[in-house]
Amino acid sequence: MRTILVTGSAKGLGKELILKFAKEGYNLIINYKNSKKEAYELKKYILEKYKTNVLIIKCDITKEKEVKNMIDKSVNTFKNIDILINNASLSLDDFIENKNIEDFKKVLNVNIIGTFLVTREVIKKCNVKNIINISSTDSIDTYNDISLDYCISKAGINMMTKIFRKKYKNIDICAVAPNWMNTESIRNMNQEYLKEEMKRIGQKKLIEPFYVANLIYDIISTKKYKDCDIIKIEEGV
Repeated sequence: MRTILVTGSAKGLGKELILKFAKEGYNLIINYKNSKKEAYELKKYILEKYKTNVLIIKCDITKEKEVKNMIDKSVNTFKNIDILINNASLSLDDFIENKNIEDFKKVLNVNIIGTFLVTREVIKKCNVKNIINISSTDSIDTYNDISLDYCISKAGINMMTKIFRKKYKNIDICAVAPNWMNTESIRNMNQEYLKEEMKRIGQKKLIEPFYVANLIYDIISTKKYKDCDIIKIEEGV
């Protein structure tokens, strides 16, 4: 049975990814930092509905020691991690003149350094077959000044993807870059701002996370995306 680790997987897109791969019979590693209640509720639901194995690990992916411990614990439990999805992400939007260096660093630490640390440790300690990095169209063409640090971090993930892909030719590595998705954090943001942003970039409706999860499963289970570094998702049911 294959094993998948999804970072930041107690809520949002990460949760949908865990549910999709649970349905497909994978061993599951749920990673969270603060969402303990949601992580254990998700595990309970999966164990009741699917015949698969679930491991929950609390880990701050910006902390090297915690990342090493997470990968060691995963390997001790399941022997290997076959698939890694770097989903954990942070956005602290504000006007440029109001941004402070501490928040700027937090965004870069989670989105770039955290992604690097987890990827490095999985490659060092596992026979990983697929790595998917969750990027954003903000890294390509929908960027704005309020999300400056987030946009920069996602552009960094795109470059990291290309470099890892070039070096580790035996691993299928790509990044998926969706537009606005229908997640809890998006539903809780300023809806007038969201409406204006979607109009600005020409997005007619929010992308459902299950649509992105299904596409990612398709990327992993087929070879039709094998030549793609960055896969944009601009619309979805």
